[in-house]
Amino acid sequence: MARLKEMDLPIEGMHCASCVLSLDKTFGREEGVESVDADLATNKLKLVVNPKKISFEKIQTLVKNLGFEIHTDEVKLKIHGMHCASCVMNVENFLMRLDGIFDVKADLSTASAEVYYDKNKVTLDDMKVVIESLGFEVLGVDGQLEIDEDEIYEKDLREKLYRIIVGFTFSIILMVLMYVHWHPFGLSMGIVSLIISIAPFIYVSLPILKAGWNGLIHKNLNMDVMYSMGIVVAYVSSILGTFNIVLDNSFMFYETAIMLPSFLLIGRYLEAKAKKSTSDSIRELIGLQPTNATKITLENGKIVKEEEIPIAQIEIGDIVLVRPGDKIPVDGVVVGGESYVDESMINGEPIPKTKTRDSEVFAGTINQDGVLQIEALKIGKETVLSNIIRLVEKAQSSRPPVQKIANTAVSYFIPVILTIAIVVFIIWYFIIGSTLLFALTTLISILVVACPCALGLATPTAVTVGIGRAAEFGILIKNGDTLENAGKIDVALFDKTGTITEGKPQVDDIITYGISEEELLKVASGVEKNSNHPIAKAIVKKAEEMGLVPSETEDFENITGKGLEAKINGQTVLAGNKSLLEDVLIPEDILIEYRNLENESKTTILIAIDGEIKGLISLSDKIKPTSKRAIEELHKMGITTYMLTGDNEKTALNVADKVGIDNVEANVLPENKLDIVKDIQSADKNGKVLFVGDGINDAPALTQADIGVAMGNGTDIAMESGDVVVMEGDLENVVAAVQFSKKVMRRIKENIFWAFAYNMILIPLAAGALYASFELMFMPEWAGLAMALSSVTVISLSLALKRYVPPVKRGH
Repeated sequence: MARLKEMDLPIEGMHCASCVLSLDKTFGREEGVESVDADLATNKLKLVVNPKKISFEKIQTLVKNLGFEIHTDEVKLKIHGMHCASCVMNVENFLMRLDGIFDVKADLSTASAEVYYDKNKVTLDDMKVVIESLGFEVLGVDGQLEIDEDEIYEKDLREKLYRIIVGFTFSIILMVLMYVHWHPFGLSMGIVSLIISIAPFIYVSLPILKAGWNGLIHKNLNMDVMYSMGIVVAYVSSILGTFNIVLDNSFMFYETAIMLPSFLLIGRYLEAKAKKSTSDSIRELIGLQPTNATKITLENGKIVKEEEIPIAQIEIGDIVLVRPGDKIPVDGVVVGGESYVDESMINGEPIPKTKTRDSEVFAGTINQDGVLQIEALKIGKETVLSNIIRLVEKAQSSRPPVQKIANTAVSYFIPVILTIAIVVFIIWYFIIGSTLLFALTTLISILVVACPCALGLATPTAVTVGIGRAAEFGILIKNGDTLENAGKIDVALFDKTGTITEGKPQVDDIITYGISEEELLKVASGVEKNSNHPIAKAIVKKAEEMGLVPSETEDFENITGKGLEAKINGQTVLAGNKSLLEDVLIPEDILIEYRNLENESKTTILIAIDGEIKGLISLSDKIKPTSKRAIEELHKMGITTYMLTGDNEKTALNVADKVGIDNVEANVLPENKLDIVKDIQSADKNGKVLFVGDGINDAPALTQADIGVAMGNGTDIAMESGDVVVMEGDLENVVAAVQFSKKVMRRIKENIFWAFAYNMILIPLAAGALYASFELMFMPEWAGLAMALSSVTVISLSLALKRYVPPVKRGH
């Protein structure tokens, strides 16, 4: 029977009885929830759940969809000593037994465990005791302690290498003795082999035997228990054969008993080197963060003081000096100087960008040829680079649902293998009547060759490498579900402004009625300066270019999807589309002019003062040069496309026709986008829906879609919106995100296939399947080598993703 888990989850946002009722109803009908009690007095959701049927991620999603948030503490522990899938499962299962821990995600590829917990109920020391009782070492909390991972890694490799050298040296010596028949002091060959083997056997096998013993005392069958059984059976059989106790002197496994752990260590040595390569991308991102900065003091534009200080001492508002070749230490704005800056590590674009006064710059980017003076606006963990690192690390520890296949297989794997090994021994020895030596050989070979490690590595290594590689292109894929859903997308919806188009409209026409052009612009810019919409910014910018001062406004109101209303000198001013002015009589000649501008695919703003139309301002927004190709690539993948926009129908259709969009929904208010996404999801139950927006105004639709893609340029992006964040507002990056996801999922499935295939082929060989026909026996030492190479093969396949370039990016 599955172990039930009690959870007292702190909930933010509960404030009335209906909140309690909605939580109780929602969780009351979820499979895997045994009981639910939402408590308004304590703001807690008390659940009893079956973790095998409902995940913590699902619980979080359900709570979030109801408009609440789960407030949990979070810590990432660096762990030394995990080397197989059963290690990962043990860390997770034993930690989850602690009261106050809600979820644990142990990751073999990054040697860490991410824990969600309640610090009022469980401490880090409690977690450390559990983990170390399993035979692992807690190195510290990621990001809080100075952990020299390179030193630990090198020390671990050295220890493995020394044991491998000793193991093979003495294995060769023992094999040579079998042929030269050396008998010093009249001792038998068995006694000589025993004496020579004792020290190297203990030295080489000790880490494996200790781990196996830890597994046994915790009543936990893991791979180390199986390896230990194989190694001990080989060595004890040799000792019994040496002294003719039960067995005769044909049972000489001394060299095998040392060679077995040596081959296992070769596998772990190669695996450790390969695993380190899987997280190169995140290490490179972390390496972009400079450690020092040059802080300067300016007077009348001249530097009067200059000092080198640690990056941690920089404060918002400080001015830093960045010389050619230096990394920019903060997110900020240029206040002096001019240069080109390489931002490829942030947005994946290889061409440096020109930076002049008032240009935005980001921490970790590289100044190329000029000297820049930069005012710090964001520092430390608030910078774009820090956000990217945090998102990539979180994504790399996530798991797509396909991982459940591997987890299920691993949970049954060891008992099944032990059963097979014992049954095969019984069949060969008691039924077929083979020699005891042969039957023991099959037993040892099966115990050694069978390994779920490749299954355990199949998903995390591919996810770690794939998500890291995508980040190099400025594409942040935020979770495992996104990877899996991307392959099922058959509808893609796009916002227009800033997504398909540049999002930087420019004023084209200013038409006035009974008022001067300058006066109209002063009134319009006065109203529009209260808004952050791209159209508003364009009108204000036009007024500034003409040297006009925007009028002062009061009683400002933003009427969503229609326009703006404000008072200027006691007069009511409306600036927006026809829907905003439905109570205003628009003369026919003005309507004709309005329609003519619309026919030219221009966005047109009507300006009315006290109910009388005083002018029209038309703007146009260029289509991004890559939008057409991106839509074509989506069509090649069989994906239907929609464009949703608040713009008028003629402008929308014109843009859609130019880029090849299949369907258009015009005059759409932001809240209606959510309904459209829901309608398409209802009509298309088998496929998945992708929505692409700016991550701010489109947040409801981004959240509702199966995959939400937030676009931007690094600072105006809503990092927490959507499942995918593209750092450069380019539709090709959206296509690349889908292609990355599909590629990673294909690689995960290939890895799982090879992990299963390896065991299905080699276990029968180890059981003696070829002996009757060809008299071929899969010897234990070969089994040890094959086991070692299986994990290395899976990791190597994952590492191949480091060279992957999505088709939409090829030829750039």
